[in-house]
Formats: sequence, C-alpha cells, structure tokens
Amino acid sequence: MKKLLSALVLLSVTLFATAQDKKKYIATMEKNVAALDTTRDGKQLQNLANTFERIASAEKAEWLPSYYAAYCYVNMTYSTKGDEIDTYCDRADKFIKVADSISPNNSEIYTLRAQIASARISVNPMTRGQKYGMESGEWREKAKELDKTNPRPYYLEGTAYYFTPAMFGGGKDKAKPVFQKALEMYETFKPASTIAPNWGKNSCNYFIKECDKK
Repeated sequence: MKKLLSALVLLSVTLFATAQDKKKYIATMEKNVAALDTTRDGKQLQNLANTFERIASAEKAEWLPSYYAAYCYVNMTYSTKGDEIDTYCDRADKFIKVADSISPNNSEIYTLRAQIASARISVNPMTRGQKYGMESGEWREKAKELDKTNPRPYYLEGTAYYFTPAMFGGGKDKAKPVFQKALEMYETFKPASTIAPNWGKNSCNYFIKECDKK
C-alpha cells in the first residue's frame, strides 16, 4: 500500500511539473510571438530568431519554435539584398526542415516554405523567377490542400501576382481578387492556439489598398 501511495505521489508531482513547464513554454512563446507583430527591424528579428532557436533546443518535441525561427529569417530578407538574402533563406530552410520533421504534412510549414522560395527570387528575378516561382507555387498548393481554411497561402499567392509584371501574367488586377479571397478567409480563420501562426492579415489589407492605387 505504501509503495502504491508513493507511486501515486510521484506521478502527481511529475504531472504537476510537466503542466508547469508547459505553462512556462506557452507564456514564453506568447511573449515572443507577440513581438513579431511589432517589428520588421533586422536586428530585432535576429534577436527573436536566436530566442526561438534556444526555445527549440529546450523543447525538442515542439515544432513552433523552429517554425518561428524560420519565419524571422525569411522576414529578414526583405531588408537586405544580394547574396545575403540566400544566407537568410538558408537559415530559414534549416529551421523549417526541423519543424517539418516534428510536424509533417502541416499547412503552415508548407506556407512558410513557399515564402522562403519566393524570397530567393529577389536575388535575381530574371534568372530565378521561373525556378523559385514554380517551387513556391507547389508549396502553396500543398498548403491549401492540407488546410482549406488557411488564408496564408492565398495571401502569398496574391503577393506573387502583385510583384510579377503584367506582361508575365501578374499585376495588380490579378493580385487584388486573390488578396480579397485571403482577407475573407482571415475574417473566419481561427488559429489552433494562442501561439499558432496567425500572421498576414494586416499585410493583406495593405496590398489591397495598394492594388486600388493607379
């Protein structure tokens, strides 16, 4: 009887400690995910990427820290140019592959893969547009297939049209209806948790307004 009571006490202590660790993890993630919504500064994004990498090292069963580290690096490409873009994309690829190994067939992960591929185009659009444009499109379609409620692959599709010249099948007229569809989906989308991906709505609104400018 004493052994049974001891085992039950030990189990209770273990479950309590696990629950506390989970709360601490979520609280830490919430704080850093919220910080992502307030900055596009390269130095701050690097600091956040480092933080998410440390969390990923401690929480090896969680895919979101690696996902957000990748998200930081791909967003860092927008404030640089040339070969440095590839450097950040390489780092983003490294982390998104870790996230994928933990959570395969995840729409959000495929969406970010599409974003990374699109970022590589800007190194040299003339020589890279076809290769990475097709790759990004394939990732987006996979993301749509895996979660039909996810607005982010549609938002990225809108940006692809927006930044593609009209003579090559893009332009504002092609982009606007895709952004509008994405925005409608953002209105009803419910993230899986307080730390699940929920980015893109503000940017989608911005591009719709840009599409209306002549």
